[in-house]
Amino acid sequence: MLRMEIALFVVLAFVAYMYFSAERKESELHKVFSLLLIVVLVHLLLDGATLYTVNHLQEVPRLVNDLLHRLFVGSMAVVVFLFYQYIAILVQEETGKERKLDVVAKVFLVGALTANCILPITYEITPMGNYSAGGYEMVSYVSVAFYLFLCVCLLSVNWRQIHRKKRFAIATALLVEVTICTLQGLHHTWLISGMGISLMTLSFYLILENPDALKAELTEQKMSMLYLKSQVNPHFLYNTLDTIRIQAQLDGDKKVADLLMRLVDFFRLSVKYEQSMVTLDDEIQLLEAYMDLMCYRYPGIVCQYDLDPDLGGALVPNFILQPMVENAFIHGLKNKGYQGEILISASKVEGAMEICVKDNGSGFTTEKWEEIQQMILHYRKQQQKLEGNSIGILNVQKRIKLLCGKEYGLYYTENPEGGVTAHMKLPWKEEAQ
Repeated sequence: MLRMEIALFVVLAFVAYMYFSAERKESELHKVFSLLLIVVLVHLLLDGATLYTVNHLQEVPRLVNDLLHRLFVGSMAVVVFLFYQYIAILVQEETGKERKLDVVAKVFLVGALTANCILPITYEITPMGNYSAGGYEMVSYVSVAFYLFLCVCLLSVNWRQIHRKKRFAIATALLVEVTICTLQGLHHTWLISGMGISLMTLSFYLILENPDALKAELTEQKMSMLYLKSQVNPHFLYNTLDTIRIQAQLDGDKKVADLLMRLVDFFRLSVKYEQSMVTLDDEIQLLEAYMDLMCYRYPGIVCQYDLDPDLGGALVPNFILQPMVENAFIHGLKNKGYQGEILISASKVEGAMEICVKDNGSGFTTEKWEEIQQMILHYRKQQQKLEGNSIGILNVQKRIKLLCGKEYGLYYTENPEGGVTAHMKLPWKEEAQ
């Protein structure tokens, strides 16, 4: 059995190395899984140590044996608590619901650790091997049962709102742990609790936290963005337009020449920045070229800017403002005969920054509003769109979440005076000099 514990420790140590060496965005989920990996490794070390000491009762002092066993059971309680925390955060990200059971889970953990310190320990000696028993032993079984019950409740209540890949990972992990605990309860000398915890951790890592899977998701987002931009930014197009502009200028048609100049600027800027993140100044420069053209086409539209000058060097995902402004035209101002105002603002908000695109148009219909809200909330379940009026909204939300972190993103509010405001919450990070 000791060999199995060593093998499990080596496997999870390798998983921890792969996990911590991979680049990833800091998030609450990442912090909990990082802590989970560390505690599981400590738990496996204690599992191996107690497996040795319980079978050498004559050689190991009773005090040392008791201490190691209490630490072992205490670490198990912490591990299953962290499993609950991980699943609760994951469900919250999928559904947007608050975690109402956290206080109960924390209070129970304090109680379990206290009971583990004071309940008596005894040791059973059998021909099949020795094991610890007594009141303290119930802490491990009750803790596992309690936290697995909380996880099952979360999973069953929110089943339809959770992505099927995540449902599969959680359900598989819970089934494995229930099976292992049942076998351990029926056969005390088997001492296989470490196997259940290791398999749960591996299932979460392989299905939900695998760096290769995250890189594949990032690649998908980059390909989608490049596809979108390729429809409007081929080099030959703006080179040809520039040639037409020069000819218009030579013919004395200044208005056409100026319009072509702004169109050339738009295409030139859209192909200039191929990196995922650009400065806000660069993004605004691209947007200004676009808005000049749209306001000439629709003279009844007024565009205004209210930008914090300190945010000019802040990094934002490339090509996120133009799709939001285009949606203001499509969903708001079109129904008002392209008459109205669009305000683009950027300000600091609680250590982050918020970019808003506000219009005074007709707003969304009730059906469209519900569709947009569901799309933003459950963005990970949505298939990547390459056509349709909501293409920009979905792709902007996915890229903000992926490039900036899950605590950032896009949401909409309705304006009292009419129209809607698109809010983009982003980290405030300036470009490295």
